[in-house]
Amino acid sequence: MIVNPKRCILVSALVAVFVPAGPNASFARDCTVLPGVPVFQQDGVHNSSTRPLYETRVNHDPNGTGKFYMGREIAQVMGPGGIEWLDRREREEEEHPAEVIDALNLRPGEIVADLGAGSGYFTFRIAPKIGETGKVLAVEIQEAMLNTLRIRAAALKETNVEVVQGSETDPHLPVTGVDLVLVVDVYHELAYPFEVMTKVREALKPGGRVVFVEYRREDPEVPIKAVHKMSVEQLEKEMNAVGLVRVRTVETLPLQHIVIFEKHN
Repeated sequence: MIVNPKRCILVSALVAVFVPAGPNASFARDCTVLPGVPVFQQDGVHNSSTRPLYETRVNHDPNGTGKFYMGREIAQVMGPGGIEWLDRREREEEEHPAEVIDALNLRPGEIVADLGAGSGYFTFRIAPKIGETGKVLAVEIQEAMLNTLRIRAAALKETNVEVVQGSETDPHLPVTGVDLVLVVDVYHELAYPFEVMTKVREALKPGGRVVFVEYRREDPEVPIKAVHKMSVEQLEKEMNAVGLVRVRTVETLPLQHIVIFEKHN
């Protein structure tokens, strides 16, 4: 059902939830009556227990969007002006990207999606690891980031990098065509996390992995704004909702977790 909030008000006997679409949304809609969050059983089939996906709150963190998913406020998105920050020299020391790559256990020939690839900081570190028979799908929705990825892929002659334009609700990945999806400091900003991760799960091959790198919310000493952090507990709750199971957590980075999930059929 598609409605315009300027022309009408939706009233439900139980709940009314308005979710404005962002500027990069793939559907022409002003607000949507959303289904409930399915609860997946071990066989990947959800039961009938549902609840509203999102809610908006007037009182919220100024660095957040006011939109909440499973009790967590969704953070504001870093714009294309953040490319300089993504490429900062200090990132090597702060985030230990080589350790992240090692934790992925990449193999030649694998298909890897870098979801929210930004300027390609991890994309172009992954490409040599999977070789000519593999492929990196660098997924972005912002035009400036997409252009940067294309320019860098051409300059580096990385023929196994494919730039993919996703949307706020769909990363446009091939169904059962991806071995691993890497999501670095991005998940907490997704405007439609349930929809995106449902598509990610569909894209995974049997036994496929999703690897999150997020700043530790459990640690108040991590000098990052609260809405830009994720706890392992919250990640696990949100991934269970789409049928992904946590298999390992790596806590060797200075400020972030590496949290690994698998698709279990």
